[in-house]
Amino acid sequence: MATSSKSSSILPLAAGDSPVRAEEKLFKGSAMTKRGAQAAISYMTCAVLLVMFNKAALSSYGFPCANVITLCQMISSCCFLYALLHLKIISFFSNESISISDSSKALVPMKTLFDTSPIALTYLLYMLATMESVRGVNVPMYTTLRRTTVVFTMIVEYVLVKQKYTIHIHGSVALIVLGAFIAGSRDLSFDFYGYLLVFVSNITTAIYLATIARIGKSSGLNSFGLMWCNGILCGPVLLVWTLFRGDLEMTMNFPNLFSPGFLAVLFLSCILAFFLNYSIFLNTTLNSALTQTICGNLKDLFTISLGWVVFGGLPFDLLNVIGQLLGFIGSGLYAYYKLIGK
Repeated sequence: MATSSKSSSILPLAAGDSPVRAEEKLFKGSAMTKRGAQAAISYMTCAVLLVMFNKAALSSYGFPCANVITLCQMISSCCFLYALLHLKIISFFSNESISISDSSKALVPMKTLFDTSPIALTYLLYMLATMESVRGVNVPMYTTLRRTTVVFTMIVEYVLVKQKYTIHIHGSVALIVLGAFIAGSRDLSFDFYGYLLVFVSNITTAIYLATIARIGKSSGLNSFGLMWCNGILCGPVLLVWTLFRGDLEMTMNFPNLFSPGFLAVLFLSCILAFFLNYSIFLNTTLNSALTQTICGNLKDLFTISLGWVVFGGLPFDLLNVIGQLLGFIGSGLYAYYKLIGK
């Protein structure tokens, strides 16, 4: 039987779970390890697939309640975590031996739960701001303004942890932002309130990711433990919110609720959401909040491409294509400079 989490864990843990070995470096002097690169790729893969399944549930089947899908994903995540912990496949604590982990320790102490509450708070603010920001701005400008999150993330990281980046990283971020504004330049209709909501969403996103990076390395929890605390704290709040909005009643009246196709899409969406949330915590703690934001921008290109192929309806626009390519190049340069440690 394995005697440590490193040898017996099926899934990788968080940055602080075990010391980073020299042989894990992709290149000499690299700032990103092999595990870090795997976490980034896993996040982008899960994010693209989850968008496709959520799109199928909300558009193809016409399900009216996005909040209910989020609630189902959160409940499923907690159930998966509890089952994996009970089977001693995972642990919630950094550097803890899975073979000796005790189910009684599964539910993390109240003090630890309290220490991680800023993650849950910033997550709820991020969700609320993001949902509201979508209403006030059209899609091209929403996409454009959301990509400026990278700038806010750099600012928040500097304020919270005094994180500084090289001129190469600043240049790649500038290219991403330039590409975003070129992509949305066909529709620069100014709406002060709508713009304000999107920038608030950008700020809350940056704070949420920076909070994960900061607390994730000091709480004693690995990625699974952070996910558990976030789900336990956010789940009841989201449940009350869906009851208040009447979303659960609308769900019960949804005609395709028990359709095998819809249930299959919802089930796969919950599984992908579990791995997506895990990869967000893992990528942010192994790499940085900025890397997570860049990965979010990079996966947008794949999401748009796959969405055009699967769902169609996306008109061709030269400026949009140029902007998307600049964003892709900027994200690629960022990844390259991270790998070589510049």
